[in-house]
Amino acid sequence: MLRIGELAKRAGCRVQTVRFYEAEGLLSEPARSEGNFRLYDESHLERLLFIRRCRCRDMTLDEIRSLLALRDRPELDCGKVNDLVDAHIAQVRRKITDLIELQKQLVELRRSCDSARSTRECGILNGLADEFIAREIHQ
Repeated sequence: MLRIGELAKRAGCRVQTVRFYEAEGLLSEPARSEGNFRLYDESHLERLLFIRRCRCRDMTLDEIRSLLALRDRPELDCGKVNDLVDAHIAQVRRKITDLIELQKQLVELRRSCDSARSTRECGILNGLADEFIAREIHQ
């Protein structure tokens, strides 16, 4: 049995992270010692590591919750797992497209200030201010 600090250390996370996943219902409530300390077993560690691997792949808590529910039912077909991952791949592709567009905007903004000037004359600051003003006027 592991106490919460030991579990967190073995999973490479903070104690607050373990408590958060418990509060979210992703980790089952552990047993308690006579001194009321949380006591986790290897299944908690395995599940926590699974959650952490999903988070490293930028999966949302809802996606992880769905994967865990499917994992807890090993007799089911894994088609729903494939569907969930396919949807996540599509989401990642959209994020990549958005990030490429953001990069273009930032490069263009950076080009507007190619030398050290006073901040009053800074092309970046003025460009950001003008963009905000233009957006406000059109809304």
